[in-house]
Amino acid sequence: MIRRQILRYTANQRTNHWLVAIFFFLGALSGLALFHPALFWLSHLFGGGPWTRILHPFMGVVMFVLFLGLVLQFFRANFFITNDRLWLRRVGRVMRNEEEGVPAIGKYNPGQKLLFWTLLLCMLVLLFSGLVIWRAYFSVYFGITAIRWAMLLHAVAGLILVLSIIVHIYAGIWIKGSVSAMMHGWVSRAWAKKHHELWYREVTRDEHPERPVNRKG
Repeated sequence: MIRRQILRYTANQRTNHWLVAIFFFLGALSGLALFHPALFWLSHLFGGGPWTRILHPFMGVVMFVLFLGLVLQFFRANFFITNDRLWLRRVGRVMRNEEEGVPAIGKYNPGQKLLFWTLLLCMLVLLFSGLVIWRAYFSVYFGITAIRWAMLLHAVAGLILVLSIIVHIYAGIWIKGSVSAMMHGWVSRAWAKKHHELWYREVTRDEHPERPVNRKG
């Protein structure tokens, strides 16, 4: 049987995504090592306490710059539309995998869009609060009150970011085909039409983003 697949993510987009993921885990582990003495043992992954303190902010900056690359590519697709509000009213059907009768949505569903803007907000808070408490370069320009508030905001934004990524990973695994799309870039027409019908209609007008795939059966 011959099936046609649709390109969801280019090689550059997938590479960008996985680099962000790598630096997120590095930043999260090093941040946890500095967050509480009970987690200080994680610093051994980075060569000890001093090296963890040195590397953590640099890894955070790299993660932000890489994430900014994703923002520039995907922010337009994450604007909310009328169908998103209707989709949220019937999210129970989506959770039960009963998407018939649920309003058609674009490349990303409302949950993914909320996650996108939450991640962006957390990244911005982490960046600016991190600069305030970066002792080697910037903290000397701020008072103790500003540094304390920055430390609190940094911890809260970090916690929200970690929880959001856990939700992101769970949703990616739960919706069959999502992880494969980020690994290989392609999704089937059936997958696209079921989960993102408006996007499916948009991309299938042009034959260029599709490729033939030979399958037996």
